[in-house]
Formats: sequence, structure tokens, C-alpha cells
Amino acid sequence: MTGVPAALRTAVDAAKERVAALHAELPRWELVVWTAGNVSERVPNPDGEDLLVIKPSGVAYEDITAEAMVVCDLAGNLVEGDRSPSSDTAAHAYVYANMPDVGGVVHTHSTYATAWAARGEEIPCVLTMMADEFGGPVPVGPFAVIGDDSIGHGIVETLRESRSPAVLMRNHGPFTIGKDGRSAVKAAVMCEEVARTVHIARQLGQPLPIEQSHIDSLYDRYQNVYGQH
Repeated sequence: MTGVPAALRTAVDAAKERVAALHAELPRWELVVWTAGNVSERVPNPDGEDLLVIKPSGVAYEDITAEAMVVCDLAGNLVEGDRSPSSDTAAHAYVYANMPDVGGVVHTHSTYATAWAARGEEIPCVLTMMADEFGGPVPVGPFAVIGDDSIGHGIVETLRESRSPAVLMRNHGPFTIGKDGRSAVKAAVMCEEVARTVHIARQLGQPLPIEQSHIDSLYDRYQNVYGQH
């Protein structure tokens, strides 16, 4: 694809605005340092291949604007923008290409979630807020090198078998998915919060597990009843 199709111009520009604004949430919630981390959002194309909007590689958060965002196809190729896409673009693109219900992807190096990833240990579901948001433990994905779609393969393989919108990629950090960019950012914030809380709880003793039937009930209520629908 050469350039953004005219029919998608308005949708792409709106996605650039949203994605730029959502990047500000990552340092605000202390999920990233320096230029690490990224948010992307799918741009659906009813007449052809979907696109994604993501931040350029190595750009400081204070320099992120809608105009700075880049657009790629779902093979990770640059479609629009004058900077190189994020080094995680291939992973994001693979997720969108293989999980059609996903509209947003986020990657952070948040301290506590990344510490669990470094141990290769899932975060056990010992909090009601975990049951609500993740429907069980936060799973661990395989080790994968950065730069191609290997990370994307690990994300998809892990989350296809889980209700969790978050995966801890081993020795790397958390990736989260959602129906849009905002939902994926929320999952990243919640992932770090439960990673921190469960870590602290383990310093005091062994956290108590929640019965699976209660996890299922809590998840169903939060996903289908809680909030405004």
C-alpha cells in the first residue's frame, strides 16, 4: 500500500489524535521511562486491509504529537510518516492480523510487571480486581527477540487461551490488548497495579487463592454489569 487511502483519511487522523493523547498516560501512571513503551490502535478498513497507528521509534514522550505518529499496514510496513516506526511495530501488527477483535495494543516496561516477567512467573489471581479485569492469572508468554514478529507470535499464542488482556513476555515485559487503545492502556495500568500489590502481599506471607467459581462470577459481573452500558 502506498499512502493512506482517501476513504480512511478522517479515521486515520482521528486515530493519530487518540494514540498521541494515550501515550501521555504511560508516564503519568509511571509505566515507562525515557522513550520505552508504545501504544497503537487499529484503523479498520471495510474495503481492504486494516492499518495501525503507532509512535515512531525513540521519540521522547514530550515530543509526541498527532503529527508525529506513523501509520503502518498489518505486515508492519510504513504507509505514512517520515520517521521509523517503533521497534515493536511488527509485534503489534501480528496481533492485529491474527486477533481481529483487538483494536488496541500497549507495551510498557512497568517495574513490577516486568519483574514478574523477568522471573517467568504468572501473577496469580488472588485479588477480586484481578478476577474482574483479567478473569484469572496474568499469564507468561515465551521469550522472543525484538525486531520481528516473534513477540507477536508469543502474545497471540498466549492470549488466545486466556481471558486476560495482559501477557508478561518472559525477560521483556507486559503487553496488553483491548477493543481500542484506551482499553489496552487501562489493562496496562491495572496489570502494573496488581503486579505491585501481589508482590507486596507475598512479602507478608502466602496470598490466599480465589476459588474458580468466584473468579468466573466476578469476571462476568464486571464485564457485563459493572459501569454504564
